[in-house]
Amino acid sequence: MKHSGWLKRSPMQAARSHFAATAHKGSVYVFGGGGTGFGSLNSTEIYDPKADVWSKGKEMPTTRSGAVAAVLNDKIYVIGGGLKLPDGRFEFFKTVEIYDPQTDTWSNGPDMLMPHDYPASVVLGGGIYVIGGHHPEATKGGPMTDPGFSFCEMFYPRDGLWKEIAPMPTARFALASAVLHNRILAMGGAGLRKDGFKNFDVVESYDPALDKWIDAGFRLPYPAAGLGACVHNNRLFIIGGNSGGRIENRFACHDFDLNKWTGLEQMDEGRIVMGVVTIGDTLYIIGGRGPDGKTPVAHVLSLQFPLMFHTM
Repeated sequence: MKHSGWLKRSPMQAARSHFAATAHKGSVYVFGGGGTGFGSLNSTEIYDPKADVWSKGKEMPTTRSGAVAAVLNDKIYVIGGGLKLPDGRFEFFKTVEIYDPQTDTWSNGPDMLMPHDYPASVVLGGGIYVIGGHHPEATKGGPMTDPGFSFCEMFYPRDGLWKEIAPMPTARFALASAVLHNRILAMGGAGLRKDGFKNFDVVESYDPALDKWIDAGFRLPYPAAGLGACVHNNRLFIIGGNSGGRIENRFACHDFDLNKWTGLEQMDEGRIVMGVVTIGDTLYIIGGRGPDGKTPVAHVLSLQFPLMFHTM
């Protein structure tokens, strides 16, 4: 099987960044985000990869960007996020709203313990984990003055409420996350520290059984905030992000046996704060901001994973 490279797909109906995205039963779902001028959105878009067509779903009850999406029991939970107010300040949310793809309807879920704007999130063992984000008190200045957030929490439907878990060692927002071998990897991100604003290459690993974070034993190949990540066939992939000096178009895979990164076919241009979704052996890169780091785009790319990553 020949590696076909990056393919352009039909664009979203609205250019957006910092949105919630997930896959469910062969379709891609996109919720909210920041549009032109970073005005927050409440629109829902649904992508059919087979037809290469986008359609509209019912709008979210809460207008917001920086939310995350998680699928549990055939429902999509859209969690957290924030809103830029007319006076330039930000409001961050504990809000959880649940979308039913079958009926195209929304219902209210249980609020989180703390507001999380642009955190990382994964589903593991039937529960949702939300990790870090913008610091809830950093409502005035924007990201370069934000110290980030280390607070983490989890939700299991059987419990009906959110529970605090061990804080992430490195407080940060705009990070990526993935599950590998029943552990959560929290990768990259950014935040203000005593020595200045940093884009991180750090990778930290959370063990739910022990409620404990450790250094994962490797780092990203470059510092990256607003990067994308996924796991496919027990291999970790990262893409794009802001390395501090440029908006990256890099695509890389980590080989855990050799403990090294391998560079893969790059995108045509840099991308940050986008949606990264996999369906089967296909990776989709959706929207985000382009190489200037400021302008939201509606572009969609797909990539078929190479044969060498299909067999292990």
